Amino acid sequence: MQPTIYLAFVDDWELRGNGSGDQESLQFRPMRELVRIFNRYGIRGSFNAEVMQQLTFRKFQAQHLELRKPADDWDANVRETYRQGHDIQLHIHPQWREAAYEDGQWRLTADWNILNHPAEAALEMLTAGRDYLEGLLRPADQTYRCISFRSGGWCIAPSKHILGLLVRLGIVFDMSIVGGMRLSSKNVQLDYSDCEEDFLPYYPNMEDARRVSDKVEEIICVPTNEFFESRLHLLRKHISKARQKVRKGSRPSESAKDQGANPQNYYSEWAETAAQPRFKLIFKNVISPYLTGVHFISDIAQLDYSLMSEMLRSIRRRARASKLGEVPIILENHTKDISDFAHIERFVAEVSKASDIKCVTLSELARELKNGRFQIKTAAHK
Repeated sequence: MQPTIYLAFVDDWELRGNGSGDQESLQFRPMRELVRIFNRYGIRGSFNAEVMQQLTFRKFQAQHLELRKPADDWDANVRETYRQGHDIQLHIHPQWREAAYEDGQWRLTADWNILNHPAEAALEMLTAGRDYLEGLLRPADQTYRCISFRSGGWCIAPSKHILGLLVRLGIVFDMSIVGGMRLSSKNVQLDYSDCEEDFLPYYPNMEDARRVSDKVEEIICVPTNEFFESRLHLLRKHISKARQKVRKGSRPSESAKDQGANPQNYYSEWAETAAQPRFKLIFKNVISPYLTGVHFISDIAQLDYSLMSEMLRSIRRRARASKLGEVPIILENHTKDISDFAHIERFVAEVSKASDIKCVTLSELARELKNGRFQIKTAAHK
């Protein structure tokens, strides 16, 4: 029997990690388009609003009047999205701490990893972000509160204090763990390649969210979904690319813009900086994928429709293997990276008709986690 999948469409809503970018084109316009798609198919999405950016705009708006309008527009877009039935939750990029604004550009010098900030500073950022969102949305809905968290750069483990701070703020669950992910960049280093649970909700070890606690804790981890591209899909993709090259022949190559590429997308900000020998790159990009598969975060901004279908097949397969009747799944998205909404709309339309999928917001997911709808793992019940 196919379990019921409780699927949360979640977007990390933000500028680029270095503070650059136009808010209208990277945030406001794509948010409105995504909301339009969700509304058309009767789905309520969730947006992780990166609040440190907004707090910083507000901090400098008196000295730099040009910052006031985008800050006001940020508030207006958040309020309107929430008014239409979508969820708004907490996302923090700590590099905005102690930012400077010079010659119309942001200068972000703070550490990108919240785990490297003193506990007091981390609590200050988290509290300010929670209070800002709740202050913004409670006039329209007295029941609104921040109940979930995703850390900037996915940084949540290991840490002796971060989960405890989230508990103090009333956060029900964190979704920063992505099984199999490693980052070794100039900004962030983390290793989630050996997480003890990467699919189902679990109670985390309070000093290392990669580990499952041996007891019930005051916070839950719900991993952001990830999957491996099948070898058959990979082969078809390589054959298609080879055919395209043959057809192009000696014609001038298309520009990155013509091909729909976005060289400044989210993941380019976290790319490894160390150069690799050519033979290693060939093995990594050509041979290894057929041995181990290609690992993807379930970030729908980075996937075409065929890969989203691969993702959904993987989710269904793993849900069946869990032998549970109901399984929560969190997807990722970065509106700032979406260049073509057609693939997303096609996928959302398919999901809206699926009899085994129920779409939920993060607030709804938190309520169901607290009500006991989903099994939450401890080390004693792996």
